[in-house]
Order: sequence, then C-alpha cells, then structure tokens
Amino acid sequence: MTKLKNLFALTVGALAAMPALADINVGVVASMTGPAAALGAETRKAVSMFPTTVGGEKINFILLDDTTDPTAAVKNVRKLISEDKVDAILGPNLISTATAMADVANTEKVPMISVAPLDVSGDKRGFVFRSEPSADLMVQRVVSDMVANGVKTVGFIGFSDSWGELLHKALTKAADSKINIVASERYGRADPSVQAQVLKIISAKPDAVFVGASGTPAAMPQITLRERGFKGRIYQSHGVTSKEFLRVGGKAVEGALIPVGPVLVAEQLPDTHPTKKNGVAFVQALEAKYGPDSRSTFAGASWDAWLLLQNALGNALKGKAKPGTPEFRAAVRENIEKNKLVGTNGVYSMSATDHAGYDPSAIVLIKVENNHWKLVK
Repeated sequence: MTKLKNLFALTVGALAAMPALADINVGVVASMTGPAAALGAETRKAVSMFPTTVGGEKINFILLDDTTDPTAAVKNVRKLISEDKVDAILGPNLISTATAMADVANTEKVPMISVAPLDVSGDKRGFVFRSEPSADLMVQRVVSDMVANGVKTVGFIGFSDSWGELLHKALTKAADSKINIVASERYGRADPSVQAQVLKIISAKPDAVFVGASGTPAAMPQITLRERGFKGRIYQSHGVTSKEFLRVGGKAVEGALIPVGPVLVAEQLPDTHPTKKNGVAFVQALEAKYGPDSRSTFAGASWDAWLLLQNALGNALKGKAKPGTPEFRAAVRENIEKNKLVGTNGVYSMSATDHAGYDPSAIVLIKVENNHWKLVK
C-alpha cells in the first residue's frame, strides 16, 4: 500500500508544516446492491485502497449503498451533506443516480466527482465533475471500428432507462450517414429474458449488433443472440468490463468488442501510451489485494476520481479555509477545475468549460478472448 501511495502522489506534493485542521470527510455513493451491484463492488475495491491522510490531515470516507435506486441515492447524498458534513462526494455508478445526486450537490454547493458518464455541461456543470469518458466518445470508437470492418447495418438492444437511451442517442449520432440502424429494442435491467427482442433484431439481418447495457445484465442479449445463431460482430458498451460479466456470459461473450479506458489492459498498452505506467502500478496493487483478474475500468475510474479529488484537497489545504466549511468546499471545487492529470484510466484536463476533460485518444478497443480482456487497438 505504501508503494501505491508513492506512485500516485502525483501533483499534491509535500505541504509545508501547518497546524492540524479538522478532519476531511468524503462521501462515496455506489450501487453495492441491486441490478448494478457488480459496478458498485468495483468502486468499493478502489475505496479500500484510498489513503487515510491528505497533506498531513486525516481523511474519513463514508461509503453508502444507493441500491441502484435514484431515490436512495438522493437520500444518501442529503445525509452525507447534512449529517456527515462532507467536503466532497465521489460516485455514483449510474447515469440515473448521478443525475439525481447532481441536483443536490449543485444546490448545496458540495463538489461531486461522478464515476458515471453524467452530462456535466450547461446547468449540470456547477459543482459536478466526472472521471469517466462520455458515452459519445466511447460509441464513436465503436462506430469507427464498424466502418473499418465493413459494417453497413447495425441492430441495437439496450436498457429501457437513461443509460440505454444515452447509448442509443450516441449510436444514432455516430452512425449518421455511415451505418444504418435497422432495429432498436429495449429491455429492463431485471428482465428474465430478451428472446422476443432478439428475434426482432435477427429478422432485420444486421451486420452487427450493439448492446447498450451495463454490468451482468448486458450478457443476456449476447447469450441469446448466439443461441439464436447470430454470427455477426457484437459490440458491448464500456459498462460491462467487470469479472462478473465474463463469469455470467461464459463462452457466449467470447469475441465481444468493447471500447474502454486503458486500465483494463494496462500491461498490453504500447509504451507510448501516457497512462501505461500509472495503470500498471494500479493494477498490480489492486490484484495483489483482490487476486488475479480483479481489475476493472470501474475501479480505475473510481481511483482516478480520487486522484482528481486528492489534488484538489491538497491544494485547498494550502489556503485559509478549514475542512467542514463552505469556503473549503468552494476551494476544493475551484481546484478540481484546475486539474491536469495523467491517471490510470485516462488523461484529464479540467477547465471552467469542461468538467470532464477526458482525452479521447486514451480510449482503446478490446475484445473478450479466452475469458480475458485482449487489446485490439
């Protein structure tokens, strides 16, 4: 753990000796139960590796389960702000819960770094940031590969919620004038079957299928497509990259093509990739604690969210404001916005007009091969 702290100190640096201040409190909201539990489990892994001090000051992490429910997420964030007096919030894992939490964070002026690809433009910007690349960037990478491989038609099957809608819109935008979307079907995260939807997609005879889902429920469309004899290319979103997806999907998800942040295949990256060094160090530390193949982009995005916050907290502590005050939270927000960071899962350049700052060149395409993640390009 000491090695990991040293590797990721990055820009915080050594602070000058100063009197002890109040503890820093950080709230973390994740989907540790419910349909998105596989994602929340990855955030929990990253949290277990967070340090206990920043700039010589004690830091407390309060981890709460949103049960994959926006209402619960809002209750959590209100508790963290009113009762725990948090200086910042990390999480959650889903667009739906992040959107609900963002309204509270902005109203209460508490900085929040989402590990879901929440749209942080316009009115949502304020105190809200994110460490995850946007759906648009990821789907553009998918469509680029489709075009390069001669795909002319594509079928879409995705969640009947905000994540499915976001991916469908991103596909429609990226495919415009390049690829024809010949079928669009939806299903619920907890649905027991997608037989009817898959039959409709197969009847449209697409060259490829894009599954707009996440976590273990994303395996079901691919399993059903293969059972029904579909031989074309199947693309998944970056929301599937956990060990549980491979376990549930088994042989049926072999060959799945996925756009991801680079930490998932850190060792396979070319030496010229800017995140390779930090990504390899993080993966080694994570797998030393949780075992082989325990890595995921969600753990990486959660860790990068922490790195962004760590930098901001370290710099905020150099000012006059004390943790637990509105002035300190404002200073943290200001310093998150100034971040220039090479993380484990991306390269970030935050600004007043861009609260994500994710460099799209960091995104890679992988496939499932022999139940492992394999870099394609």
